[in-house]
Amino acid sequence: MAKIEEKVEELISSVIENLGYELYDVEYVKESKDYFLRIYIDNEKGITLDDCELVSNNITELLDKEDYIKEQYFLEVSSPGVERILRKDKHLEANIGKDVQIKLFKPLNGKKQYIGTLQQYDANNIIIKQNDESISISRQDIAQIKTIFEW
Repeated sequence: MAKIEEKVEELISSVIENLGYELYDVEYVKESKDYFLRIYIDNEKGITLDDCELVSNNITELLDKEDYIKEQYFLEVSSPGVERILRKDKHLEANIGKDVQIKLFKPLNGKKQYIGTLQQYDANNIIIKQNDESISISRQDIAQIKTIFEW
């Protein structure tokens, strides 16, 4: 995780928890010419637009005061969604035994995408089960891993 993301997470996590939410993730990205600070929140009841507004209103002043981000950026507060990106070990741990989609930077055995059941992980590898076969994928080769929601 980038340094800005770590600093922001540390700054706002207790505020978000005190409001009754879990801070799922923080993402700071540049898309085209614009920068975005995305705060993903969650709770057992789900997330509404009012929840996002409440969190946004409670963290904006803190972010402005600390001024970690020098560029002009857009603040977005949202739910992580039903198909969640798994960037942290706690996300992986919560999804052991569930189906995930893994997209790779470069092909592994001729494929750039795998879908399977998350079996285990460590600092270096993610292991999924696909058709009774265990597949070990190096974490450094993974562009994105996310849960799959059956519609």
